[in-house]
Amino acid sequence: MLPAPILRSPEDIPVRILHILDHSLPLHSGYTFRTAAILREQRALGWETFHLTTPKQGFSAATEEEADGLLFHRTPAPNGAGLVSQMRLTAARLDELVGTLRPDVVHAHSPVLNVLPALWVARRRGLPVVYEMRASWEDAAVDHGTTTEGSLRYRVSRALESFALHRADQVTTICEGLRGDITVRGVAADKVTVIPNAVDADSFRFGAQADAALRQQLGLEGCTVIGFAGSFYGYEGLSLLVSALARLVERFPAVRLLLVGGGVQEAALRAQAQEQGVAERVVFTGRVPHAEVQRYYELIDVLAYPRLPIRLTELVTPLKPLEAMAQGRMFVASDVGGHRELVRHGETGFLFEAGKVDALADAITAVLENRAQWPAIRAQARAFVERERTWKNSVARYREVYRRALASRGRDMTLAEAR
Repeated sequence: MLPAPILRSPEDIPVRILHILDHSLPLHSGYTFRTAAILREQRALGWETFHLTTPKQGFSAATEEEADGLLFHRTPAPNGAGLVSQMRLTAARLDELVGTLRPDVVHAHSPVLNVLPALWVARRRGLPVVYEMRASWEDAAVDHGTTTEGSLRYRVSRALESFALHRADQVTTICEGLRGDITVRGVAADKVTVIPNAVDADSFRFGAQADAALRQQLGLEGCTVIGFAGSFYGYEGLSLLVSALARLVERFPAVRLLLVGGGVQEAALRAQAQEQGVAERVVFTGRVPHAEVQRYYELIDVLAYPRLPIRLTELVTPLKPLEAMAQGRMFVASDVGGHRELVRHGETGFLFEAGKVDALADAITAVLENRAQWPAIRAQARAFVERERTWKNSVARYREVYRRALASRGRDMTLAEAR
């Protein structure tokens, strides 16, 4: 028989939370940056956090690894392990950690492959489970090209996702679009809490001047620079941006496109630029260290986020526009649902009709030709993130989530700062 969990009294706060993650630092992605921000803010609230990654993290010779001051417990990642084997390995490692760390709450983050082992283990241990759905597994699979919408695999994936959402004690998600998708599945609305993406505004330099040496190194002196920084996935719509560049050349002879990052679309983008006669105007930097990305942002006159209109982009809000607002960068973004939830058109940024090359080119042109508006837009955008989209404000929402999760198991939660 498994030992009963140690349920401490309110006087024993801080609450102890065991997070289960697909991957973490030192890997860099929007997923890992969101995770790190959450963990740091939760610790600032006086909570104890522990962190387990699944085999998706990749091979690690050690069972623990420190990154940016955070300790991550690793799960073995044998070569060729299928999804079921990966979940079993995660469950075994989780069970081991629950026995030694004695958490109060198990908090599993997307994908659903993380929450299923959490449910297996936590139910046996008498612990509540919070599931944070950052994107639905079925839509992520479509984006990665491993299935198509409506296929058998898609339907099975959606069924598993819905199963987990119904059985978690509390559900969190990153935006209203995903909240709507969750409640459509029959999950009670009062069980779902939005913990929106945010930024640490103080970590971004507002309106900083461009690095002259870097500008010269990239051949951008005297140029009007349109740019994008991130991973080159198909849904980002970067092919539209290359086509828009070809339309902008006549009006802005010194225009250049700066693409910071890399990914599966890079070869196709290079070939497209060559075919459309703008190859000499497109600068590919390759991937750059995260700490250096802001130097590249500061070279860009107008950032562009031309995400294509698919289920994933309609439902999920990205981090990039918030980062642009924090820096006071001018940007245009397609009017997919994830962007509309973030961007106030004409106030903090500019939206254009998704999937339309001419609409993208026209939006960039309008921004470039109205530079007198820039100071006001920049100030409004920065004020928006400082007021509404800080990690401190977002993470504070977990208080009620954990209180409800613990209450479902007969526990009261008293925060350390309320003692």
